[in-house]
Amino acid sequence: MNFKQKLLVASLVLGFSQLSSLAHAADPIKIGVSGPFTGGSAPMGVSMRDGVKLAVAEINAKGGVMGRSLLLIERDDEAKNERGVQIAQELINKEKVAATVGYINTGVALASQRFYQEAKIPVINNVATGSIITKQFADQPENYIFRNAASDQIQSHMIVEEAVTRRNFKKVAILADSTNYGQLGRADLEKALDAKGIKPVAVEKYNIKDVDMTAQLLKAKQAGAEVVLTYGIGPELAQIANGMEKLGWKVPLIGSWTLAMGNFIDNAGKNGDGTRMPQTFIQDASTPKRKAFIDAYVAAYKPSGGRMPSAVSAAQGYDSVYLLAAAIKQAGGTDGPKVRAALENLSEKVDGAVTTYNKPFSKTNHEAITPELTVFGEVKDGKVILAK
Repeated sequence: MNFKQKLLVASLVLGFSQLSSLAHAADPIKIGVSGPFTGGSAPMGVSMRDGVKLAVAEINAKGGVMGRSLLLIERDDEAKNERGVQIAQELINKEKVAATVGYINTGVALASQRFYQEAKIPVINNVATGSIITKQFADQPENYIFRNAASDQIQSHMIVEEAVTRRNFKKVAILADSTNYGQLGRADLEKALDAKGIKPVAVEKYNIKDVDMTAQLLKAKQAGAEVVLTYGIGPELAQIANGMEKLGWKVPLIGSWTLAMGNFIDNAGKNGDGTRMPQTFIQDASTPKRKAFIDAYVAAYKPSGGRMPSAVSAAQGYDSVYLLAAAIKQAGGTDGPKVRAALENLSEKVDGAVTTYNKPFSKTNHEAITPELTVFGEVKDGKVILAK
């Protein structure tokens, strides 16, 4: 082979190498989305997924991240721990996702996110609220689990402040479902009450799909409870409100953010009016960013009556993608450890539906939502409004 031929071969090799690099650079960035898109938790899961899809569409319309589009890999975990585990392994090993956003149910998150921790792939929990979620691997040198939802520690403190400090109730009953979410939340409520020197007069448990809460409510009523605090999911929470009406027992219902779910509001009807719960986002166009988000969501998905099934889930889902995109851009790619490090020290502000995030995470704090970003909502006439 003469010199000219060698030069030609070298040029061709270099050219193919450059083309290969360009093709790789143009490959979409795969993002996993795991949540319950069917079943009782579906209003949260679908709203979260739709918020995520809205953010991805906006980012891709502006050229993606570093010239690469975002590609969502959606999976329905059915609110089942074992299904969440299967999905995590599939998204990591088969789909090769750069990160995953989602998790609605605390139990599913705790069972599944260990696989991402082992693979050094970041997860942003955008709905699940169990206080332990971001601390599950806090004892390890690097923690890949983040969250942009109000933890149960924040919520339980707010619930108790509302019931005990603001409204001066001393006899408190707790009704919580039997899931990890319900029982961890119940434990947080009892800790917050204990700090006030109060022991609940009744602590009752119920199961998912229970349709009669009479026994639990009678125990709370007979114990003289002045207020009922709840930790559960929409359909069963509606049975609590309706059960109280059947018993002719009129006491306030205050609980975790899930009391804002559409299937609580619709199933409880007028019996849900006055119910209060912590919220990071209320479907109210109180800022230009929120108005733009609400308008885009309603236009894209046309929810019944214009009301998001779970506004909190939608907004936090939307924000989680923008936080992740900012970290990938800052990291200069999708390398897991670099994206994690970027999340822990984001250099630019991220304008979200819930808030504008300014260094929301750090090495030791993976919680983007603070108590100051959480307000009380109240059910009134079939929707959630800002409580007064």
